Amino acid sequence: MRIDRIDLYHVAMPLKSPWRTAYGEDAAIESVLCRLTSGSIDAWGEAAPFAAPCYSPEWAGGLFALCRDWLGPALLGQDIASGQDLQKRLAMFKGNLFAKSLFDMAWWGLEAKRKGKPLAQLIGGECRLVPVGADFGVMDNLDDLLAAVGKAAEDKFRRIKLKFRPGWDVEMVKAVRKAFPDVTIHVDCNAGYKIADLHVFKEIDDLGLAMIEQPLRYDDLIDHATLQKAIKTPVCLDESITSLEHVRAALKLGACKYINVKPGRVGGLTIARQIHDLCHAAHIPCWVGGMLESATGASYCLSLASLDNFTYPADIFPSERFYEEDLSDPPLLLARDKDGCPAIRVPEKLSKPHPDRLQKLTRQSATLQHSATV
Repeated sequence: MRIDRIDLYHVAMPLKSPWRTAYGEDAAIESVLCRLTSGSIDAWGEAAPFAAPCYSPEWAGGLFALCRDWLGPALLGQDIASGQDLQKRLAMFKGNLFAKSLFDMAWWGLEAKRKGKPLAQLIGGECRLVPVGADFGVMDNLDDLLAAVGKAAEDKFRRIKLKFRPGWDVEMVKAVRKAFPDVTIHVDCNAGYKIADLHVFKEIDDLGLAMIEQPLRYDDLIDHATLQKAIKTPVCLDESITSLEHVRAALKLGACKYINVKPGRVGGLTIARQIHDLCHAAHIPCWVGGMLESATGASYCLSLASLDNFTYPADIFPSERFYEEDLSDPPLLLARDKDGCPAIRVPEKLSKPHPDRLQKLTRQSATLQHSATV
């Protein structure tokens, strides 16, 4: 497919309440949306690295400029035969995986339209209802957290994820475990600790947690391997997994027992599928993470989660969980699986931005158009 036109939008989507983690607080989610046009068809993609380079080295404003000035021009007017072809054309640009994922996912959206198939079916997914978990950021007090976890337990969420950072860590998770001894719980550290904090993880090692997600540096594998050998609770890598090569290294080192796959963080759906397949062969279970994207980006995450080695409930949320009104239509709605537990349906068609909401929330935009189509 030849890429005839690229439209880019840097947006800020206000949250119902601030999202607090080990690296800071966000009152709005900043993301970049891209519409690729090829002939008479178009498709949208989304990447949400947040407003500041705190989750990863990328940020929304920088991503927008990079896509406008470098990545977009490298693809404009080119005939892109596959996701792997697109990755090769962008390989000269080092890193910037969220930026690459923006174009990669939009290309897969184009391909799904061109072939007249749901994206999940196109990539080999079979699941039609993705189990999802309940996530809770750092709150003002334990009473609020315990009430929220209690509501999630009543709603039969299959697992609970707790943000975990210095000052909101050991005593917090002990309190939750004491109140809910039978609920599946894991903690997410967002790279907030060092290997010198091993005692923290040993102190919670007997609480029966499903996993400890990204406890150490965002780019570390070696210390994670040391930590995994020292505790019995599974370590899950998130920020540290940015490529297929990092997965191979993590498995060789024994750095983790789970991997969280976020298509934005790894460079797109093309790479995410390869990571899924490699982990499947190595008997390492995966799960799909999200970045609080609009329904546009989340619909790609749902399609990815339809693959069979994504066995742990996903970090994909109904639109109403964080937003008064989703930027995109259709919004994500909570459903129930055969056991009555929360899940979200894999979409037949990908969501796309609502024009009025897009205009309202856009901070800057740009259009690149191939000269032959002018």
